[in-house]
Amino acid sequence: MQGLKILGTGSYTPELTVTNDDMAKIVDTNDEWIKTRTGMSVRHYNNGEPSWYMGTMASKQAIEAAGISPEDIGLIIDTTITPDFHTPSTACMVQREIGAIGSIAMDINAACSGFVYGFDMARRYLMTDESIKYALVVANEDLTKLVDFQDRGSCILFGDGAAAVIVELSEGMFTSFIGADGNGTKYLFARAAVPQNPFITDRKKYSDGMPEGRDQYLFQDGREVYKFATKALPNAALKAAEKIGLDINDVDVFIPHQANIRIIETAAKNMGVSMDKFFVNLHEHGNTSSASIPIALDDAIRTGRVKRGDKICLVGFGAGLTYAAAIFEY
Repeated sequence: MQGLKILGTGSYTPELTVTNDDMAKIVDTNDEWIKTRTGMSVRHYNNGEPSWYMGTMASKQAIEAAGISPEDIGLIIDTTITPDFHTPSTACMVQREIGAIGSIAMDINAACSGFVYGFDMARRYLMTDESIKYALVVANEDLTKLVDFQDRGSCILFGDGAAAVIVELSEGMFTSFIGADGNGTKYLFARAAVPQNPFITDRKKYSDGMPEGRDQYLFQDGREVYKFATKALPNAALKAAEKIGLDINDVDVFIPHQANIRIIETAAKNMGVSMDKFFVNLHEHGNTSSASIPIALDDAIRTGRVKRGDKICLVGFGAGLTYAAAIFEY
């Protein structure tokens, strides 16, 4: 079986930290309430760093860890819902900064499942194009630009950051299960800017099925997202394992999307897997969307929680509603 070998990982966490007590200064909340319901204590906010810059710093760290030349990277997949430009792509900005000129460069948007989508896509490209030696998958998220800081239920959840991996094709175990349920689009979304075309004479309202939100701010129906996530996480992991006849309990470390400790605990219970196998660092970062899984992966590798030969399951869910799991040997 052709799998993926991770040659190096990297991450970038902004220095500006915002504690639960800091959040209590701007909305009606407190440290105990946030910790009990989410497991979060601190989140990192960009202090002027653009999304492309955070992705570049994480990518440079991953390239250094991999010990390769950026000129040998043939594919860059950037997963973000918070690009700095409509065009060019964030991948092209990162490509310019790291010196991987000539590589395929593109952005994808699968929300919080984005990194797993990109990880799986990288394998498919490597399998079908022998000219691509190494691929860079980078997730960079500047979620504070979407956060409604008047919404006490959602503003406490999110943070900024980036992470990246360098991968190559290798012999080894790999399986994935990826999909989406568009019926859930209305439960988690942020609107784009309204067109300002001066020639529009009939601004009809076309029903998009979305509830009214506050302009471009992130809207989340927490109850519905929780119901979806606690089923989607275990289902994606189990379906991925089922494809190759793997007992889910043979996975050594699960690295889930770091959205909420209650979601992770419930998903683990629904899967019949001990929480001891789940790597969690959301208390230090909050929810960083597509960057949360690779930030946790980089953390787990650098702290020794993940070792060579371990069977790893990356599993996430996100707006769309998307879901994704990939199981492989590190």
